[in-house]
Amino acid sequence: MNIGRGKKNFSLPLPFLLFLVSCWVFHLPDIRYIRYRIRCRTSLTPMTIQETLFSKIIRKEIAADIVYEDDLALAFRDIHPQAPVHILVIPKQPIPKLADVESEDQALMGHLLLTVKRVAEQLGLSNGYRVVINSGNDGGQTVDHLHLHILGGRHMNWPPG
Repeated sequence: MNIGRGKKNFSLPLPFLLFLVSCWVFHLPDIRYIRYRIRCRTSLTPMTIQETLFSKIIRKEIAADIVYEDDLALAFRDIHPQAPVHILVIPKQPIPKLADVESEDQALMGHLLLTVKRVAEQLGLSNGYRVVINSGNDGGQTVDHLHLHILGGRHMNWPPG
């Protein structure tokens, strides 16, 4: 297909043109963004994902009171508990915050919630518990690695903040 502007004519291959149109119609991300996200998920270099306290705990470089671990998630006691039971559940895959979760992370997010349920049962929180996810500075997130707080062992008041 030839697209002309004044005297300059250039040609775009049909598959590429269809890709561009589909991106526009379906609001798909730019290919450069897709490549960036893949690089961010596969390496821990300073230019992509920042090294965090939690990534060191995952690699067992820093000691933690681990209460549960599997291939995808890790759960450990918070060092500054806000309730009698305060557990952090983190994915082993580095995701900075909830706002950075993509649709391909759907299974992982479901797994994290099921891990919360499993850990709560393991710790005997049969009267109930609260699950909190802080995202970003205004949300109160202090470590740039997605984590879920399990708070239990006492009655929780509402509103929380």
